Order: sequence, then structure tokens, then C-alpha cells
Amino acid sequence: MEIATRRRRDGNRAPALLACCAAGLLAGCAVGPNFKRPVMAVPAAFKENAGWTSAAPGDGSDRGPWWEVFGDPVLNNLETRLGTSNESIIQAAANYEEAMEIARSDRTSFLPFVSVAGSADRSRATDASSSTGHGPTTSSYNAQLQASWQPDFWGKVRRTVEADVAGAQASAADLASARLSSQGALAQDYVELRAADDKIRLLEDAVAAYARTVKITQNKYSVGVAARSDVITAQTQLDSARAELINGGVVRAQLEHAIAVLVGVAPSEFSVARRPGLGLTIPEIPAQMASTLLERRPDIAAAERQAAEANARIGIQTAAYFPDFTITGSGGYEGGTLSHLISDPFRFWTLGAQASDALLDWGQRHDLVLSAKAAYEASAANYRLTVLTALQQVEDNLAGLRILKDEATVEDVAVTEAAQAAQIAINEYNAGTVDFTTVAAAQVTELSNRETALAIHQEQLTSSIALIQALGGGWTTADLPRP
Repeated sequence: MEIATRRRRDGNRAPALLACCAAGLLAGCAVGPNFKRPVMAVPAAFKENAGWTSAAPGDGSDRGPWWEVFGDPVLNNLETRLGTSNESIIQAAANYEEAMEIARSDRTSFLPFVSVAGSADRSRATDASSSTGHGPTTSSYNAQLQASWQPDFWGKVRRTVEADVAGAQASAADLASARLSSQGALAQDYVELRAADDKIRLLEDAVAAYARTVKITQNKYSVGVAARSDVITAQTQLDSARAELINGGVVRAQLEHAIAVLVGVAPSEFSVARRPGLGLTIPEIPAQMASTLLERRPDIAAAERQAAEANARIGIQTAAYFPDFTITGSGGYEGGTLSHLISDPFRFWTLGAQASDALLDWGQRHDLVLSAKAAYEASAANYRLTVLTALQQVEDNLAGLRILKDEATVEDVAVTEAAQAAQIAINEYNAGTVDFTTVAAAQVTELSNRETALAIHQEQLTSSIALIQALGGGWTTADLPRP
């Protein structure tokens, strides 16, 4: 259907028609379902929350960068560098900017498309009666402003904006997830690096102790009160500790290289000074209510926004069932003389409206709507799975920290006892009351217990980092960009 009018003078019908269409647009409603967050049953409290301090109202407020709870200035500095130079974060930020620009560009679909056009033609026809064989030359000039507008009666544009805004918000949540993941990976690698430093210290102490033991066995062998096998056993124990010490250097170097990549620096241009001892505080992490994960986890927010985007696309496909309306208009000047073109006698304007709809599409629109609905169901299932995974991660780390705390207490006692046993064995060997195998076994037991205690301490720190990540790292959905 098309209506067109052409006049050589101005009229007042165009503003009235535009106002009428605008009123229809505002009064209309977008087809398709409005989004509701997929239903997901979340428990009131975590199963493994027993014995943990509940979060007070103030615990939900922003307390600054989460890694500062470990009290390590070097880690603080590395995390700050990460925020500006990590390539994964930069990539996610670029993806977010792309999504934002797509959402911004949708706004233009609500407005008329305006263009300018002009033409100049000169022609001459053949005339057999003329002495020259040519007829008179004619000229035609045209300059006009054209506009077209598609009123969003059925909400297709609004659903498109809704989908792309939700997509941009999902990208913002993905950016927060990438940032939190990179921050956590850096903290984990840094803890492992400091644990490697501490293990190197333990092995250096062991090498020094074993060297003294070798000296004792050599002295006893030289005076005939010890067997040659004692010297060989002591030397073997010393060489094994030295080999393990060398391997510790390999592990540390690889961790340092991993940290360099995370902060966006070539490994050859980066180093972290060695420091004996872990030097990190195991923080007290107040447990949140389980329901707060829906607002604090960026990956959950991203999954929820992806479901909203998929829901809006159902409306986009549903709108295809309804006719498209287009209002067009143009105005300008048209005449045969360029010098007098822009004058009232040469003025013209046109205004028209058209509607179109498919009569037979062989079920294509129906199939596309069903496809959009299936995509939404997949997004909703992914949202629920993301929530369940988040709950599992919190429960895992709560249980791990609770059990590790008890294990660390017992292991600290074992370390003290093993150290005492090793010293007693050496004293008794010097006194000649035990053979060297007793000393060797006691020293190996002491080193093993010290390494186990270090591993437990390291695991407590890494579980703390994982729990902070599982709780969202202080991020909330309030950080998402508003539509």
C-alpha cells in the first residue's frame, strides 16, 4: 500500500502525519515476552558455612582491592600493574567497547534517515528536418532533501535495542570476569612463587644440616668408630637434597615467567626478588548469604544478561509476523535552468507511506521464532548451571579452608616433634647408641614434615584466594552499565 502527494507549494500535512505516527509508536507495545530472570532455587545459607563469621551489613560495602587482605606490598604492586597491562583484560575491554557501540548505534533506528541528492542532465534529440540533423538541447536540474522513517509499531527496534543493551551488559560482566580471573591467577602464581622461595630456604637449611652430618660421619669413620656405609649414606642424602634444591630453582623461574606474562611484560624483562618465608597473611573471610552470589558474581550476571538478550530476540523474530510501515518524504527544487533553480516556482515536495507484509513464507517466520525460543531456553539453562557451579565453588573452598585449618594445627605439632626427634637421633649417634640409619630416617622425616606444613600453608592461601573469587571479589551488579 502506498500513498503519495506532490505539490509545488508548502503544506502542513507532513508535521500532522509525523505527530500521528509518533503517537502510535508511543502507544504501541513490543511483541514477544518480557524478560524475567530464570527461576533458580538458591539455598538460604551455605552447607559448609558452620563456624564461619557471618557477614555484617558493612561487609557488603566496597573495601578496596581484595588482594590487599593478604598484606603483601609486592603483590599489591603487581595487581595494580595487571589492571593496565594484562592482555586478556585488554581484549575483554575491547569486546565490551564493541558491544557498547553496537548498542549505541541502535538508537538511530528510532529516527528518520535523511539524505541529500542532486542531478544535472543535458540532452539533445535527433531532428531530420533540421539542417544540422539535431534538435534543440534541453537541460534538467534537480536538488532535493529526502527522508524516510519506519515507525516501530510492533517493537522490533525496541527489542533489538533491548537485546543489544543486554549483550553489552553481558560483555561488561565478561570484562569483570576476565579481570577477576586474571587477578586471581596472578595472586595464585605469586603465592606459589613465595612458597617456592620458602621451599628453597628449607632445602638450603637441609643441605647445610646434611653437610654437617657428612662431616660427623667422616670424622667418626676416620677414627674407626663408624662404617664406610655411614659416610656413603650421609653423602647420598646430601646430594639428593642438593638436586631437589636445584629443581626448586626451575619451578621458581617458571612461576616468575608466568607472572611476567600476566602483567604484560616479556619474561626476560621481569623479575621478583627472592624472599624467604611466605610473608602473606591468611585472611578471615566473612561468608556471605548464598543468595548474594546472584548479585556478586560477574559470570552469573553475564549469564543472566545473555538470557535477557536471547529473550529479546524472540520479540525480534515475532515482529516479522506484522507488516512493516515506511513513511517517506522529499523536498527540493527541479527545473531546466540552473541559475533560477532555487526559487519558488521550481519548488516541490512529496510525502508518502507504504506498508508491506509477506503473504507466504513457507513457515520461515515460525521456524525462526522457535529457534529464538530454543536459544533462550539454552541461555536459561546456562544461567542455572552457572549459579550451581558458583555455589559449588564457594562450598568447596569453605570446606577446604575449614579442614586445612585443623590440618595445619596438627602438622605444626608434627614439625616440632620431627625436629626434636632428628636432634635426639644425632646426639645418640654421636654417643654411639644408634646407627646412622636412625639419623637419616629422622632427618628425612623432619624435612618431609616441614615441606608438608609449607604445602598446607600455601593451600590455605590459595583456597582463600579461590574463595574470594568465588564470592565475586567485591564486584556487584551495580557496576554494570545502565541502559
